[in-house]
Amino acid sequence: MTDFHIRINQRLGDFRLNVDLQGPAGVTALFGPSGAGKTSVINAIAGLTQPDDAFIKIGDRVLTDTANGTNVRPHLRHIGYVFQDARLFPTKTVRANLEYPAQFTDDDIPLDPITEMLGMAHLLDRYPRDLSGGEAQRVAIGRALMSAPQVLLMDEPLASLDQARRDEILPYLDALHRFSGTQIFYVSHSMAEVARLADTLVLMKNGKAIRQGPAADILSDPAAVPDIGVREAGAVLSAEIKSQDAGDGLSELATSAGKLLLPKLNAENGTQLRVRILATDIILSKDKPDGLSALNILPAVVTEIIEGAGPGVAVALKSGEDRLVARITRRSARALKLAQGIKCYAVVKTVSVAPGNIGQHKG
Repeated sequence: MTDFHIRINQRLGDFRLNVDLQGPAGVTALFGPSGAGKTSVINAIAGLTQPDDAFIKIGDRVLTDTANGTNVRPHLRHIGYVFQDARLFPTKTVRANLEYPAQFTDDDIPLDPITEMLGMAHLLDRYPRDLSGGEAQRVAIGRALMSAPQVLLMDEPLASLDQARRDEILPYLDALHRFSGTQIFYVSHSMAEVARLADTLVLMKNGKAIRQGPAADILSDPAAVPDIGVREAGAVLSAEIKSQDAGDGLSELATSAGKLLLPKLNAENGTQLRVRILATDIILSKDKPDGLSALNILPAVVTEIIEGAGPGVAVALKSGEDRLVARITRRSARALKLAQGIKCYAVVKTVSVAPGNIGQHKG
């Protein structure tokens, strides 16, 4: 089912944006390098720019259709926008910042559920100058939700934060769509954020969408490795916490292919997770390894091999019901005699999976 259709053809100086995007409701991430056109897309959705030729429909609402002259004014689009910087009113308390949008909507949005979801009830009487970067961004997200948006646009909302603050706010972003049910368009050049949050992924380059579709499909596609970047490429496993404290500072997770041990997680047993495993953090073995320090050894089957221009090879794997992608050298692939249908084992270092690569499952 298609819940949005965004077609934009727009000249911006020497740059041309030419995209045709379609997808379901949920979190759609726009990923690509600076200058790819990501922000230009969401500015057009917000009505902040007027494309030469465009059709923008989200849900059952047509926001822009240059063919028949439809162009809903920005303040009537029911869109919330979260920028890189929080842009809070410095002379207003957090509570006043959150309540500010109420004057522009007929909806009576209760404050308490939003402050609880974003973990900021204790911040309501503070001023922006007294907030950390992560706290300020949470307030900015809360303020956007208080406008009862039908669409939420997020333009690099974590870009100005250090890693500690990013890790602080990511769990709230995990919960955001489940809480609000709002269609979210999330712009980022951080694949860790995209893999953790996105249902649909759009890879952009030079004003064009070079790949689009379910995030899990693109992330596990070895052909997408050059577009994502060798160091950022990695697939997402579905997992469930079986033992939050399995001893030795580890948590035990169950995947469709077997057990996964990760550094201790702060979540209850039974919690469904998405775990991103980088392609460069997987070692392949034809035989089940013995005598290794690695604790995570998952059975897999090779489904595809793509050789790059350099010495690397991207190997697509089916592990249980999940898909992985590994990047190894061409020499190693030949030594292992890897081919489609070959059974092997994917070895993953326990400590290689960073906390930022583990998020709540969307299902």
